[in-house]
Amino acid sequence: MTTKSFIAAAAAIAVTATTAHAQTLKSVRDRGQLICGVSQGLPGFSIQGEQGRWTGFDADFCRTLAAAVFNDVSKVQFVPLSASERLVALQSKRIDVLSRNTTWTLGREAELGIIFAATTFYDGQGFMVPKARKIESPPDLADKMICAQSGTTTEVNLADYFRNARLTYKVTTFATADEALNAYAAGRCDAITSDSSQLHAQRVTLSAPLDHDILPDIISKEPLGPAIRQDDPQWQTIVKWAHFAMVNAEELGVSRANIDEAMKSQRPDVRRLLGLEGSYGEQLGLTKDWAARIVRLVGNYGEVFERNVGSSSKLAIPRGINSLWDRGGIQYAPPIR
Repeated sequence: MTTKSFIAAAAAIAVTATTAHAQTLKSVRDRGQLICGVSQGLPGFSIQGEQGRWTGFDADFCRTLAAAVFNDVSKVQFVPLSASERLVALQSKRIDVLSRNTTWTLGREAELGIIFAATTFYDGQGFMVPKARKIESPPDLADKMICAQSGTTTEVNLADYFRNARLTYKVTTFATADEALNAYAAGRCDAITSDSSQLHAQRVTLSAPLDHDILPDIISKEPLGPAIRQDDPQWQTIVKWAHFAMVNAEELGVSRANIDEAMKSQRPDVRRLLGLEGSYGEQLGLTKDWAARIVRLVGNYGEVFERNVGSSSKLAIPRGINSLWDRGGIQYAPPIR
């Protein structure tokens, strides 16, 4: 067999394999909506308002996929899930994608048959403490009681940190984040630990947020992002590139505010992003303007970050390492070409 014939045969096999497993996009289209797993209520990330509308960074990623597939961000069914049921819901096909402040780990991919498409938010585990306790760093928590949520990576990280520091500690765990926070607010713990982003979200719900500090120390890596099942390469590619499209849009200066002007651009990289050149959308199983739909209806990565968790929000989380790679951060997207 010639090299050319081998490449053609391999490509044919790849297409056949992908087609055999490309069921999620078809199911979503046939159903007429995306089913997206989110948290049961975490300000800034996914929370349901009084009018029933879901808002937040993770909720907006669900809308990003709806924009790419349907050109309609209303075609999302949000399914609130606890920490213990979120991955089971994905495995059992109750949801199409999980967008719920969930950490990407080897164990979750190797053991559970799921895969994380991208890191949409780089996070790390931290501690929140009452200012009155005058706790300045994690070592000050030795032999003190710490509140944590069970069924998460939090417990393992906590044990690892204090073991490495050769310090003892006490921990009391709760089934939900709300239960852990209520115990902390009632004074049952000297500190509460979780992802730093979650602590910022929880602090704004306390009766006196300014009476509590989030320590600057980070004791773990917590890359958060959307998870899908491993059995559908096409859907994995769509979910992954939906995030990359938003990051590329910010890098190229394309936003909701200037999308119409950007559609007139002669820059090759902007034209490829917006579907004015190439057939990248069709290769994904979408339309040429899939990325333009995302920017027009949801925004670029920076816009989504700022309005939900950044300086324009109550959480006011510094952009930090979630800044673009050319602006001091590590958010980096492969090019569309």
